[in-house]
Amino acid sequence: MQTTQHVLFERSEMKDRHLVRKKIREHVADKAKLPILIFPEGTCINNTSVMMFKKGSFEVGGTIHPVAIKYDPRFGDAFWNSTKYSMMTYIFNVMTSWAIVCNVWYLPPMVKEEEEDAVHFANRVKAVIAAQGGMSVLPWDGGLKRKKVKESFKEEQQKKYCQII
Repeated sequence: MQTTQHVLFERSEMKDRHLVRKKIREHVADKAKLPILIFPEGTCINNTSVMMFKKGSFEVGGTIHPVAIKYDPRFGDAFWNSTKYSMMTYIFNVMTSWAIVCNVWYLPPMVKEEEEDAVHFANRVKAVIAAQGGMSVLPWDGGLKRKKVKESFKEEQQKKYCQII
């Protein structure tokens, strides 16, 4: 990892976040360096949706080269449903599948517009990726797979529902 210039960090550590943002900005500013590969969802889901992107990737500037990836489960499913299968069962299924096939679309480069903040830019990129892959857009992140829903998020949804009625 050291030879390929990985940037490792602990997401919960605020000092790490600032350091990573600084390192990414420096990397993007250096035109001699290769582009950075970032998976802004932070996790994988079941191939039907695109979850909320982490905004940090979109705060640093530079050009985003979106890539839509969608697995074709006909010969073997790459998605691991950890609530349904153990890791050993998943590995066995992948290793004995006929093939793991995925469609990859390299989409046109995108740049943050002047009046756009990082969240809106991330949502615009996410919508383009989801449209290309025929997936739905989800307004929440992968944390819901492993944690309970925050009370503030519930309250926000309740307020929206009340406004509708």
